[in-house]
Amino acid sequence: MKLYYSPGACSLSPHIALHEAGLAFEAVPAPTKTHQLPDGTDYYTINPLGYVPLLELDSGERLREGPAIVQYVADQVPQKKLAPANGTLERYRLQEWLTFIGTELHKTFSPLFNPATPEEFKTTTKEKLAGRLKWVDSQLAGKQYLMGDTFSVADGYLFTVTNWAPRVGVDITGLANLNAYRARVGARPAVQAAMKAEGLI
Repeated sequence: MKLYYSPGACSLSPHIALHEAGLAFEAVPAPTKTHQLPDGTDYYTINPLGYVPLLELDSGERLREGPAIVQYVADQVPQKKLAPANGTLERYRLQEWLTFIGTELHKTFSPLFNPATPEEFKTTTKEKLAGRLKWVDSQLAGKQYLMGDTFSVADGYLFTVTNWAPRVGVDITGLANLNAYRARVGARPAVQAAMKAEGLI
């Protein structure tokens, strides 16, 4: 398999999932600014949408969208329990978290990275994010991970997205549960391996 990623972007989430799963894969940098792969290939010829992540399977099939990719990865190694079994209520809880992180956090962070976004809009966006993250902090009370005591692919995604907070001026220092959780997730060997591979640590 090949994972196309950009350092520190949302593709860090499937990068973490692949390391957690212990699956063989090749990580291919696809910088979001240049869209040029190390061998000179135009990334748009791989993914016409131009963004990461994209997972190319051994069959040649390609999967886009982080939440779909991490569930696919988790399902290849059910014994690792990176996702609850399909058809269970717990699996829908995982999808609930992946959807929330994708739509309420990830997409709300996005305009803060755009220099063209008006400051007034950035201010209201940061306020909205602060409220959402405060709620996440409350959901982590008394829990090791989002789904309880077991790490899931949703944790890799939340860790990835909350990494962006200091880069765009969203203050999470007062969220004790979230910060303790981020320290736990960040210390996992698979997370360390993915971050080192992307040059983040």
